[in-house]
Amino acid sequence: MIHNMEWYRVFYFTAKAGSLSKAAEELFITQPAVTHSIKQLESKLGGQLFIRTSKGVNLTAEGEVLFKYIEQAYHFISNGERKIAEMHQLVDGEIKIGAGDTLCRHYLLPHLQSYHEAYPSIKIQVTNRTTAETVTLLKEGKIDLGIINLPLAQPDNKINVQESIPITDCFVAGVKHKYLSETPISLEALLQQPIILLEKGSSIRTFIDTFAESQSLTIKPEIELGSIDLLVDFARSGFGIACVIKDFVSHELAEGSLYEIQLKNPVPPRKVGIVTLKGTPLSVAAKHILDMMMQQRSPS
Repeated sequence: MIHNMEWYRVFYFTAKAGSLSKAAEELFITQPAVTHSIKQLESKLGGQLFIRTSKGVNLTAEGEVLFKYIEQAYHFISNGERKIAEMHQLVDGEIKIGAGDTLCRHYLLPHLQSYHEAYPSIKIQVTNRTTAETVTLLKEGKIDLGIINLPLAQPDNKINVQESIPITDCFVAGVKHKYLSETPISLEALLQQPIILLEKGSSIRTFIDTFAESQSLTIKPEIELGSIDLLVDFARSGFGIACVIKDFVSHELAEGSLYEIQLKNPVPPRKVGIVTLKGTPLSVAAKHILDMMMQQRSPS
């Protein structure tokens, strides 16, 4: 067990300087203090470490052995300090982020592109999971932060939730069902059509099912798929009416490959959330990208 790191520090500087007085000057302490620390270390280790000469001090055989290890330790410490400095300057480090496919592609990716251009040395690891799975990964310490769909099905006092951009869910159709977009209709009337939804278990599906239940309705989808992109493809191909995130299909709506079906009682807006673990400080790299994302308050 190391009783006093200062003894080893004094030993190292004395060995490097080859002089008690020079070591004292470099350490900003008195020469008697240097002598006392060395005697304490020699007493602990049970052997002499220096031999006094007319020009200063030389290491004994035992001192030479100890010096090799202490010198390595100082190199490790120096390297550690350099690494920490590089991390604070964002020239080294790693970020681990969890996000679902849709949020990863339409929300996270643009931020990552800007971040990578500015800090190319930072390693980025993205894990695609549902909102619930992302929260679990965060609590297990496997990611630094998560991008999730709000609201959470169950509040969790172990995580911090910050609201980011607002998003709106809507129903869309391809040319085959374009006629449904001509005038607003009720959700009940819309549900008479073939509906395409995300699979059960996703937070988006839960949100839409809850919205329907608030009107005493139950959605029985014709087709259930695993991603928003597939919902878009199937709706565009005429398989039915898909519920998607309007903010992420603006291009398709603008070019006329999809048509929004207006509901008399629209789906209420919600928000993208960024979650971090309470009591766990973020690395400089992770905090920086979090700040970048929180500066965006509306979808691009």
